[in-house]
Amino acid sequence: MSTPFAIIAGVGPGTGAAVARKFSAAYPVALLARNPANYEDAVKDIQAAGGKAIGISTDVSDAKSVQDAIAKSQKEFGDRCAAAVFNVGGKFVRKPFLDLNLGEFESGWEVNGRGAFLFSQSVLPLLLKSTQQSTHPPTLIFTGATAAMKGSAQFAAFSPGKFAKRSLSQSLAREFGPKGVHVAHVNVDGVIDIERTKEWMKDAGEDAKIKPEAIADAYWYLHTQPKTCFTQEMDVSV
Repeated sequence: MSTPFAIIAGVGPGTGAAVARKFSAAYPVALLARNPANYEDAVKDIQAAGGKAIGISTDVSDAKSVQDAIAKSQKEFGDRCAAAVFNVGGKFVRKPFLDLNLGEFESGWEVNGRGAFLFSQSVLPLLLKSTQQSTHPPTLIFTGATAAMKGSAQFAAFSPGKFAKRSLSQSLAREFGPKGVHVAHVNVDGVIDIERTKEWMKDAGEDAKIKPEAIADAYWYLHTQPKTCFTQEMDVSV
């Protein structure tokens, strides 16, 4: 029987790549991102380290694109999934509510709401197939943000999609937890230490930002929890 694989949607140079590298030590991994440049380096690094990895250009808000990505993953690695991570952030729009247009409002929901739905509906059948054979409980993890906990001023285009993703994770946890699939939502409450944020908070000290590798460690911890102790929501902060 083939080793189950892990799939990470929303791979970039930060959290997504770190999670892919972490899980590649145990599983073949499929890395999904709209722009191939976002996953190419991580795929090369994993392969150079002796792991198995493929990258697939995917628009998570498009049903056919998600279905094609899952089909390619299955063709490469089989039909059992050990872990699926939805790490897609979506477009960040912050402006006064009366200045928003419909496209800006819908952009946040299309990725975080519809995208999370499409991804979950595609991977859950593969996670369910792994409940009896996997070393650890099959796991579906959603990367969230503080905007999923509270709707701040001028976040009307950003928060609703984050709330939708979080509530979806809660519903799926209650439905699929009893079937052996661990569903978790992680609130990443802080600035992630990546190249894009290099100039942010420069005077706050080296520990003021969250390391992507530390987030990946937290995700691995969730994945390895036994069925008798599933964490549904986790806060990661500094």
